[in-house]
Amino acid sequence: MSVNEAATNALRDLHKSVPLVRFGAQFGFDAASWVVALLLAQAFRYEFHVDLIVWPPLLLLCAAAIVLQLFIGSLYHLYRGRHPYGSFAEVRSLLWSVLVIALILGVPVIIFGGAFDIPRSTVIIALPMAFIYMGGVRYYKRLLVERAIKPADNALNALIYGAGYLGSSVVRRMKTDPQSSFRAVGLVDDDPQRGNVWLHGVRVLGTGTDLASIAKATKATVLIVAIARVDAALLRQISDTADTAGLRVKVFPTLDEVLQGKVRLNDLRDLSIEDLIGRQPVDTEMASIAGYIEGKRVLVTGAGGSIGSELCRQINKFAPSELIMLDRDETGLQTTQISILGHGLLDTRDVVLADIRDLDALTDIFTDRRPDVVFHAAALKHLPMLEQYPDEAWKTNVLGTRNVLEAAQLVGVETFVNISTDKAANPTSVLGHSKRAGEQLTANAAQQTGHDYISVRFGNVIGSRGSMLPTFTALIEAGGPLTITHPDVTRFFMTIPEACQLVVQAGGIGRPGEVLILDMGEPVRILDIAQRMIAQSGKDIEIVYTGLRDGEKLHEELVGLGETDERPLHPKISHTKVAPIVPERLDEQAWHRSHRLPATSASSAPARHRESVSHE
Repeated sequence: MSVNEAATNALRDLHKSVPLVRFGAQFGFDAASWVVALLLAQAFRYEFHVDLIVWPPLLLLCAAAIVLQLFIGSLYHLYRGRHPYGSFAEVRSLLWSVLVIALILGVPVIIFGGAFDIPRSTVIIALPMAFIYMGGVRYYKRLLVERAIKPADNALNALIYGAGYLGSSVVRRMKTDPQSSFRAVGLVDDDPQRGNVWLHGVRVLGTGTDLASIAKATKATVLIVAIARVDAALLRQISDTADTAGLRVKVFPTLDEVLQGKVRLNDLRDLSIEDLIGRQPVDTEMASIAGYIEGKRVLVTGAGGSIGSELCRQINKFAPSELIMLDRDETGLQTTQISILGHGLLDTRDVVLADIRDLDALTDIFTDRRPDVVFHAAALKHLPMLEQYPDEAWKTNVLGTRNVLEAAQLVGVETFVNISTDKAANPTSVLGHSKRAGEQLTANAAQQTGHDYISVRFGNVIGSRGSMLPTFTALIEAGGPLTITHPDVTRFFMTIPEACQLVVQAGGIGRPGEVLILDMGEPVRILDIAQRMIAQSGKDIEIVYTGLRDGEKLHEELVGLGETDERPLHPKISHTKVAPIVPERLDEQAWHRSHRLPATSASSAPARHRESVSHE
C-alpha cells in the first residue's frame, strides 16, 4: 500500500469515527445526567441524610435508566445525527425520550418501590433534573460552537430592519456562518414593544427615524430589510431614509421566486425599482377560487406575451386537463412553452399558431379543441402607436375580441375572461376606446349566454415587454436623455404576477357581464420613478419633458363616469358593469371618422366584419 493510499484510508476512518465519538460522548452525558438526577432525587427525598439511602436498588435503577436512555434515545434519533445540534427539534425529541423513560421507570417504582427500599417519588423528582442537565449540556455546547464562528474579516457591517421572526433568522444565520458577507451590528424596528429586544446577542438600537444616527454609531454600510410581505410604500420610505444615512438597501427574494427555483431563500439582492413601485398581490384563497380550472380545457390567447405567458404559468399550477396556448408570435410561444414544459419543440398540441383577426381559423380551432375556459390576453397595447395607426386597434382589439367571443359562444365556453386596461375608463385614446369596446362586447356575450363572460381592468404592468421600466433602463444605459411626457403625470402599477393573479381570480368570483378592477392604491408619479432609477444607476442623466401625447391622460382612472364601485367579495377588488353592445352595432365607418381615417382605409377584415364601433 502506498503512502497516499494509507493517508486516504486514515482520513476515511477518521470521518467515520467522528460521528461515533460525537454521539458516544453525547450518550455519555445523557447517561451521567440520569445517574446524577437519580442520586440527587434520593438525597433530596432523605434531606441529604445519605446514610438512609439503600444503594443496591438505586444503582440498579441508574443502570436501567442508562440502558433505556440508549434504546429510547436511539428511537427518537438523538444518537443518529438527524437533528441539528442544540436545535428545537433535538430538544423536543429529548423531552419525549425523558418522559417515556420516566414513565417506564416510574410506574414500577410507584407500585413496588416500597418493597425495594426506593422512595416512590424518586423518578418524579429526577425527571426534570435529568432533562435540564441534558438540555443544558447541549445548549452550552451550541454556545461554544457559535461563539467560535465569526464572519470573515472583510464582512460588511449590516443593520437588520425588522426584529421579528425573519429578522431573528437573518441574525442567527450571520452569527453562525463563517462565510457570511455581512456582520450583524444592530437591529431596527418601528414597533415600540420591541425596543428592548435582543436577538442572538444583537439588540434593537432604535426605529427607522433613528437610522442615520444608528448607521453612524455602528459604522454600518448595508441595511437588510427583514420584513415579510413588505409593501412598496414602506420600502420607498425605508429606501429614502437609508439613502440619507448612506446605507445600501438589500431585500430577500419573494417566496414565489424561491419555490420556482430561481433563487435561494438566503440570496439577498439589491433593492430594485420594481420593489419600490410594485405591491404585494391581493391575499385571496387562490386555490379554492381557481377550482374552476382544474380538469378543464383552458385556452389562452396572446400566450406569447408578457401577461399571456405568466397567465399560462399560473393556470398550469391548477392542473387543467389541457392548456392551449394561442398566439401569432411563434417565438413568443416557444419562450412560453420552454418556461412551462422545459422544451421549445413547438411540435405539440399545446401551442397553436393563429391570429385572432382570422375568424375562420379561430372557429376551426375552437370547434376542434372545444375549450371550457378562455382567457383573452391578445391585444395591441402601445397607446402612441395606436394613435398613429387606429385601424390596427380596430382590427385586433375590437374585431379580434369579437372573433374570439364568437368562437367561444359557438362551442359553449362557460368562463371567458377578457383582459382590459384602466384606459378603458372614460377613454380618451384609441387604445382606451378599443378596449372599452372589448368590455362592451364581452358584456353582451354574457347577456346572450348567461355564462361568466367578464372583463378585468388593471393599470400599467411592471416589467412587461415595451413597458416603462425596460424603456427607462435602456435609455439610462445608453446615456440618456430620459424622456418623460409631463413632470406631474401619474400611473397605476401592478407586477406581472399580481395582474395575472387578478385575471385568474376573476374567473372564480366575477359574475356575468362584470368588469373587475383591483384597488391599486395610490398612483405613482413617473418623475419620481425616473429620478430613483437615475440615482440607482449612479449616472448623470438628463430628464427631458416631451409633452403629453395625443389621447394620453395626465392621471389615469380606474372607474369610469356612471360606473359603480361595489366590493361584495373582497375589499380590494371592485365589481362594476359597462353597457353591452351587440356586434351588429359595431360601425367601422364611425370608427374611421372618429379617429380621422379615410372612410376607404384599407382593412384586411372580410366584409362581414365591417360593422363596428358605437362610441359613447
